Amino acid sequence: MARALVLEAARKLALRDIDLPDELGPEDVRIAIDTVGVCGSDVHYYTHGKIGPFVVKQPMVLGHEAAGIVTEIGAAVTHLALGDRVCMEPGIPNGSSKASKLGVYNVDPAVQFWATPPVHGCLTPSVVHPAAFTFKLPDHVSFAEGAMVEPFAIGMQAAAKARIKPGDVALVTGAGPIGVMVALAALAGGCAKVFVSDLVEDKLAIAAGYDNIHPILIPRDNPAEVLQEATEGWGADVVFECAGAAASIQAALEAAAPAGCVVWVGMPVDPVPVDIVLAQSRELRMETVFRYANMYDRAIALLASGKVDLKPLISATFPFEDSIAAFDRAVEARPTDVKIQIKMGAS
Repeated sequence: MARALVLEAARKLALRDIDLPDELGPEDVRIAIDTVGVCGSDVHYYTHGKIGPFVVKQPMVLGHEAAGIVTEIGAAVTHLALGDRVCMEPGIPNGSSKASKLGVYNVDPAVQFWATPPVHGCLTPSVVHPAAFTFKLPDHVSFAEGAMVEPFAIGMQAAAKARIKPGDVALVTGAGPIGVMVALAALAGGCAKVFVSDLVEDKLAIAAGYDNIHPILIPRDNPAEVLQEATEGWGADVVFECAGAAASIQAALEAAAPAGCVVWVGMPVDPVPVDIVLAQSRELRMETVFRYANMYDRAIALLASGKVDLKPLISATFPFEDSIAAFDRAVEARPTDVKIQIKMGAS
């Protein structure tokens, strides 16, 4: 039995003991959890009890953005040692699946992803995890930053899908946590400047705290018009749609330059119309993002280099015993909040 933050049903959380898998295999490591981030998907499970076809039918431990310390090592593990500070990629695919063999294991139908029903998450003091999906943190990268690698990996996946060329101008629609992560990844990937649009001025102010990120406040400003003016009438070389709203999806297409690229990152709750003729008339390339694959080591390298600083995005940290309060704070969706974290206390 282990103490954990358990989602019993929609709108019902409990901090209690629960029976969790604890067997250490030869290729696994045991990790004392230090820090866990509260993700929008965790909050959605809390408020709605489901995300699309993923329905919470039995008690489930939440949390999938985590960092901690290795406390036990399987017999076949050679690249990690006791005491290593690590972060963990939460999705474990079937290594023999076609998706894994093609290098796109994130779309493996058999992937086991923390805190996605019926798989338990990591908001518990200790977890067992495959060593192959456990990554050592450099000494100067904190646990808090390590727990941010997971959402930043989504930004990295989006930037990689965009095939950014040095000097590109980008637009990100939506200044939520993922939108800001995507903007930072786009700059690191070679964009000269990134415009970010949102309805909330406080969110835009956080994004604009970074060099070369320029805010667009809707409805005061029209993203397509702003990009036209900034690019001598050409438009955005790359557009990352991160809001998942019908209006921003149309705005993304309108802002894209001829032969540009639109990367769909945000996930609409319901199906939305897409102006295919507009996309065809500009011969836009479209890419989609679902989580990430082979991005953790690259994300950690960028954090370690100092080229990307995620620390300003950590809005508040709660102790493990106040985990329910942390989730209630996240449900509030304060415009000045980006990432709420929970400190487990391994260090």
